Amino acid sequence: MIDRDAIRARFVAVAPHLSERDKRLLAAAEALAAGRGGILAVSEATGIARSTIGRGLKDLGCEPLSSGRTRRIGAGPKFRVQTDPTLLSDLEQIVEPDVKGDPMRPLRWVSKSLSKIAAALQEKGHQVSANTVALLLTRIGYLRLVTRKSDERSTHPSRDAQFEHINAQCTEFLTADQPVISVDTKKKELIGNFKNSGSEYRPRGCPEEVRVHDFVDPDLGKAIPYGIYDVGANSGYVSVGVDHDTAQFAVNGIRAWWKTMGRLRYPKANRLMITADGGGSNGSRVRLWKVELQKFADETGLEICVCHYPPGCSKWNKVEHRLFCHITQNWRGTPLISRTAVVELIANTKTKTGLIVRSELDTRQYQAGIKVTDTQMATLSIEGSQFYPQWNYSIKPKALSRILWVEL
Repeated sequence: MIDRDAIRARFVAVAPHLSERDKRLLAAAEALAAGRGGILAVSEATGIARSTIGRGLKDLGCEPLSSGRTRRIGAGPKFRVQTDPTLLSDLEQIVEPDVKGDPMRPLRWVSKSLSKIAAALQEKGHQVSANTVALLLTRIGYLRLVTRKSDERSTHPSRDAQFEHINAQCTEFLTADQPVISVDTKKKELIGNFKNSGSEYRPRGCPEEVRVHDFVDPDLGKAIPYGIYDVGANSGYVSVGVDHDTAQFAVNGIRAWWKTMGRLRYPKANRLMITADGGGSNGSRVRLWKVELQKFADETGLEICVCHYPPGCSKWNKVEHRLFCHITQNWRGTPLISRTAVVELIANTKTKTGLIVRSELDTRQYQAGIKVTDTQMATLSIEGSQFYPQWNYSIKPKALSRILWVEL
């Protein structure tokens, strides 16, 4: 009489510690020990199929496997590429990123998902699944990758020289304890209960509800953050406008920074260096920008030295990766429900390296499209640098028309 309960108890005790092959061998050994009817009894006691126990009996009669192996050499199904020699070449042809002059290639105009690649291979007569395609793509060195911004197309021939010039000017000003600021306008933001990129911790299943459509709220409008980053002090000032992003708005932001932060930090300053993008409200070709800087120079008595970054190089402007990126991180996933919320979120931006930010709302209206005549330009006390004067120039205060600083 075969004791099935004893077989089951032994098997249950050791099975969690055994591999699939070891379980098969244990069941086969129990069947041999039980004698006639042992295979059926062990199968009923352990739940292992009789055919599996039969394979275990064959394994018991073979040489032991080498250390670390669980199958005999050559066991298991053949790799798909061994039974289908053209599979890899067809796969590479389908996923090849270059067109190779063949507009009729499979998946030329659709996304290359695993299921679509598998379907394209099946049309060529290959019996593969999406899971097999994933394994094969890894084998030939393909991964899912996002696009990379690296193709800058044509670059200005004096790009590197301009960077060196900016660096030299910054070093000179900072060594003399003269202020150096980096300025730019941040992306305009919708004010209201709109979706904001990023995520924030909230109770599970309770995301903050925001509007479905991103149409501008006629009452709240947009926020226009103009940033001033003080390179020497690692501090920032952001003027949040609500009207137009004009040169007057930009220079008023610089004027507010000087009044609230700059002149306190640099009481002996007689020069100010500004690094800015080549376009936008503070662009190198914007006449109104230079007219407004002349007014600012006359008011403060500061000589303004301006250096513009070459075309396509705005990402190197320090205000972008020293100030704006931290502001974006601070308000991620948070709807900018009001102008006050925008100002407070900006003002509470801090970093471990000591960045502090001040922010104020600028509710003034700025007329767009103001034209500056040649006559007005001729009155400016502006001097171009010997190196690319369209990018590098100084604006000196007019001695005869200089006025005292007036509180804003």
